Amino acid sequence: MLDTLTFGFLGGGNMASALIGGLIARGVPADSIRVVDPFPEAQQRLARDLGVHASGAPDAAFGASDVLVLAVKPQQFREAAAQLLPHMPAGDGNLVISVAAGIRLQDMQRWLGGRHRVVRAMPNTPALAGLGMTGLAAPAALSDKDREIASAVAQAVGKCVWVENDAQIDGVTAISGSGPAYVFYFIEAMQRAATELGLSAEQGRELAVETFRGAAALAGQSAEPVSTLRERVTSKGGTTYAALTAMDAAGIGDAFVRAMHAAAARGKEMGAEFGKD
Repeated sequence: MLDTLTFGFLGGGNMASALIGGLIARGVPADSIRVVDPFPEAQQRLARDLGVHASGAPDAAFGASDVLVLAVKPQQFREAAAQLLPHMPAGDGNLVISVAAGIRLQDMQRWLGGRHRVVRAMPNTPALAGLGMTGLAAPAALSDKDREIASAVAQAVGKCVWVENDAQIDGVTAISGSGPAYVFYFIEAMQRAATELGLSAEQGRELAVETFRGAAALAGQSAEPVSTLRERVTSKGGTTYAALTAMDAAGIGDAFVRAMHAAAARGKEMGAEFGKD
């Protein structure tokens, strides 16, 4: 399906590059993809490494792309939309997917001339390794075909899940959008503990990374609740029990949940800030 469409990426940073590479790997011809990025170095890199057409500003050919992916910083979204809108066909001729954090659907529609074929996407950085997780939301009227296209774009770099509204996208942002940082945070702590226990930093990193990789794979493959998997590793009076008891005593579980509520609240605040007239 995707190989019959043309794509325009507004912004050529890491996430855009990951999506473009994923699309090409899934059969989209490089010459069907146009990228606009203001930096000549980025234009050269995109053209050289991915074989796409790269330029510094949108034009009619870019604006006529079947699918437009807006991969700009949220604080630049409104200005970028204003630059793009004159080059877009009248009506709802494009499917527009935003990967800008905090930009609400209603504001996307308003800044893009009242268009209804819009999708808000929240990917995460493992997309750079083809293992991303993306949350998607759209107006209720978006067609099944457009939802299928948006899903396929997200699946070019991993997996995706659809949610119903902006509030739920804020939840997605808190769980998976920001989630890689939580994993890195714990890997850092495990690596530090390893050095304090007489292991090298390199050994600690490998032990922590592979433990996260294996545990995540096991959780993904198992139909059992994660709590059951945890209990199977935890023999009362054993080493794991001692570690988890120390974490519970420190309130780590509750603090971790509060942290994600804080992330979701910040996502909501960002939407209100960026959406101000």
